[in-house]
Amino acid sequence: MKKIPNPERQLAYLAYVNRENEFQHHGYEEEIRQYLMMQSGDPGAVEESQQMMRRSTAAALSTDPLRNMQYLFVANITLATRFAIEGGLDGETAYNASDMYIRKLEQCRTPEEVLDLHREMFGFFTAKMATVKKETVYTRAVAESIEYIESNLHQPLRIDEVADHVNLSAGYFSVLFHKETGTAYSDYVMKRRIETARNMLRYSDYSSTEISEILAFSSQSYFIRCFRRITGMTPAEYRRRYYARGIRAAGSGQQEPGWRS
Repeated sequence: MKKIPNPERQLAYLAYVNRENEFQHHGYEEEIRQYLMMQSGDPGAVEESQQMMRRSTAAALSTDPLRNMQYLFVANITLATRFAIEGGLDGETAYNASDMYIRKLEQCRTPEEVLDLHREMFGFFTAKMATVKKETVYTRAVAESIEYIESNLHQPLRIDEVADHVNLSAGYFSVLFHKETGTAYSDYVMKRRIETARNMLRYSDYSSTEISEILAFSSQSYFIRCFRRITGMTPAEYRRRYYARGIRAAGSGQQEPGWRS
């Protein structure tokens, strides 16, 4: 298997992250406001997001009103999940909720049902973030280490490297990180790699092999073992179930031609 050179791996990871941050149909500040409000636990985020959802229907992604609303829902839950995790919500909680709402979305039969589900989804994340903001306080060193991890998931991320980045010894950093996050450093990094892999499997066209290399797994087989241990599914099974573009056509029970499973 041909390895992706490290600079290319970094570019691929950053390209994926940048695609998640694109806002194309509204001004940046207008679009992002709803997610920042949600991230801070502001109850007003729900109505703000509903208004944006209604206005977004003018930017048709499909000629079918139901499918158009489903596409918009997927775009919004992708960003809501990302902002929630970046705001401190446990990744497993965020992705499990996202998966649950995607399953509910496939049961919606009218645009109004999608809009109601959207309100429920945004309310869920907003309430979770309100709780997180009351509970989560990190020291500067741990906060900076988490930011460093998020920006370097394409790297090996040895604990001594990250400890050095925040000017602490590896031993002290390990104890401090576990105390504040409730998770061992190595487990935290693995969870974040798998959470990112889940997102890439759902919302990008990267293959499982490419994802394993981009996220610095030593081999594809090791990636598959880790992914299955944390999610209960193989990467292929997860993509078949949750690939975002695979939302079923309303009433047809079939995927659109060319949609990847």
